[in-house]
Amino acid sequence: MSPNTVIDRRMLEALICPVTQGGLDYDAEKQELVSRSAKLAFPIRDGIPVMLVDEARSLEE
Repeated sequence: MSPNTVIDRRMLEALICPVTQGGLDYDAEKQELVSRSAKLAFPIRDGIPVMLVDEARSLEE
């Protein structure tokens, strides 16, 4: 999937962080959903958000 792939905005609005239950920011360049409050970035693979904490990247690196 290229960084220019458009993700469905309604899907993004419906997704919440599994840790904080807060909102997520979409990073189109990195293809991630970012939870600033949990300091985690969840990957989007083949257009599918992977909302597993074990698969998330820490933003504190």
